[in-house]
Amino acid sequence: MGEQKTRMTMPLEGRVAVVTGASRGIGREISLHLAEKGARVIVNYSSNQRNAEEVASLINNSSTSCGVGVRAVVCKADVAEPSQVVQLFDMAEHTFGPLHIVVNNAGILDSKNPTIAQTSNEDWDRTFQVNCKGAFLCSREAAKRVVRGGGGRIINISSSGVGMLTPGFGAYKASKAAMEMMTRILAQELRGTQITANCVAPGPVATDMFLAGRSEAEVEAAAKSSPFERLGRVEDVAPLVAFLASDEGEWVNGQVVRVNGGRV
Repeated sequence: MGEQKTRMTMPLEGRVAVVTGASRGIGREISLHLAEKGARVIVNYSSNQRNAEEVASLINNSSTSCGVGVRAVVCKADVAEPSQVVQLFDMAEHTFGPLHIVVNNAGILDSKNPTIAQTSNEDWDRTFQVNCKGAFLCSREAAKRVVRGGGGRIINISSSGVGMLTPGFGAYKASKAAMEMMTRILAQELRGTQITANCVAPGPVATDMFLAGRSEAEVEAAAKSSPFERLGRVEDVAPLVAFLASDEGEWVNGQVVRVNGGRV
């Protein structure tokens, strides 16, 4: 009975996860939630080391970590740089062993919301480098390294905004749409490995990235666009990621799951 209870409460026990862009927002909550379910987590960041170390500290000092040693470590890596992605995965395997779960959450959004005509070459390229190329590089590395045979999961964080034609978000939405197509094709290419590949696509979530540069009126309008008449919370997204990462999520593959309270 005790073993069955452990499987129910710690469905990711023994699993190793890499979460990119994990120092804040949705990535932070995903890291905490996966660890709560038993996973050991590599907390990736590109610039905010203090926040990343805080996430790892919360995991290592939680009740789920008592008596089992370190469950989280931080790793700096720019996911748009191929060599740094390889170093990230090398570090993860060296620290915790074979990988089971890769969550590609790192992303950027231009708070100025320029139209396509106003978007610079540099801003377009950087958006695609992080949001799409970063997911590609990490997914490619994951396809080579993630444990085959029932435990492998690649989960890419997209956006429900892909389903809406909103002026001012051309680069961001194009990069996320490309990620979604890549994920669907990857799921087919991983046939026979029992590694799943899916996208989770949140609607507007009350994170620093979403709120940056927006007026109170704009935030209120975004909140009222949902049938729940509120913005999403990071806690609305992380449990779905944990489900897809678990054995119970095995039969969900090649899908884009939109988590937005019915907004899109």
